[in-house]
Amino acid sequence: MASMIDIGREWLRISPKDDRKLEFSNNEGRTWMTRTTLNARFEELIEGHGELLAQTDKGLYFSRNDGRTWLLRHR
Repeated sequence: MASMIDIGREWLRISPKDDRKLEFSNNEGRTWMTRTTLNARFEELIEGHGELLAQTDKGLYFSRNDGRTWLLRHR
C-alpha cells in the first residue's frame, strides 16, 4: 500500500494523523502542509499516465492537478 508518492517537485502522502487528508512537502519531507481533504478515507495512492489515483473507502478517485482536486471515477 503506497501512502506516499514522489510526484516530481513534491512528495504527496496520506496524513498519518487523519486519513481523510492528503499532505504535500516541497522540501523532501521536512515539513508537510495539507493539500486537500475528502469526505472519504484515503487507502492508497498511485501515480501513472498523467494522473494520480486514490483508492478510498468510497471508491476510486482521480486527479490531474497534483492532488488539488479529486473526481470520483468508480464507486
